[in-house]
Amino acid sequence: MGPLRENSLLGIVFTGGESPPPELIKRLFAGQAKGAMTAAADSGLTAAEGAGLRPDWIIGDMDSLDTLSRLDHYLPERVMRHAADKDYTDTELALSLLWEKGCNELWLVGGGGGRIDHLFAIRSLFERERFPSRWISPAGDIRCVEAPGQTASGELALNLEAGALLSVFPLGGGPWQALSRGLKWPLDKVSWDRGFFGVSNVALTGECAIRAEQGRFMVIVPGLPKV
Repeated sequence: MGPLRENSLLGIVFTGGESPPPELIKRLFAGQAKGAMTAAADSGLTAAEGAGLRPDWIIGDMDSLDTLSRLDHYLPERVMRHAADKDYTDTELALSLLWEKGCNELWLVGGGGGRIDHLFAIRSLFERERFPSRWISPAGDIRCVEAPGQTASGELALNLEAGALLSVFPLGGGPWQALSRGLKWPLDKVSWDRGFFGVSNVALTGECAIRAEQGRFMVIVPGLPKV
């Protein structure tokens, strides 16, 4: 799915809900995510451990963790317990923690299924000034690309199966402008607006790229990622 930005310190948050298969997570950490700093948000710990990983940090109110005995295998200073009545979700707390630890590129793993409001809450994180760049769920590989700047390269290169579908949604306040190559329906002349989207585009040969000239975009590739 393309290399990390130069000088990036990658952080990965395992969040609750349905997670990609353990074998996919193992391949991810053997390749693209090798050396990443990790945090488990509450029951995200179950997914991490299921893939044979020990998160660097565990954070949340632990109300959805299957058994609190999982925490006994970690140093107390690596477990951050919060009250259930709090202003931020466990996922928000985990993201903030990894940003504070110096990560400048963050991915989410998990968050599938479950309550629809939880799904919308995760999607809303990508509208913020500081946002994750990738969300790997059982239903899709979701990436963000933003116009070039201090924290963005502006281009997302994808290596998919020939004929793979992808959809593009504008994020943030706009204005938006995008260029593309390798897509059946080029994005170059699309007039984006809030609430507009492009679904079921096609990566003709599998090799394609989307460049944000203005604004930020969410690119969704249905299905499990190629790692």
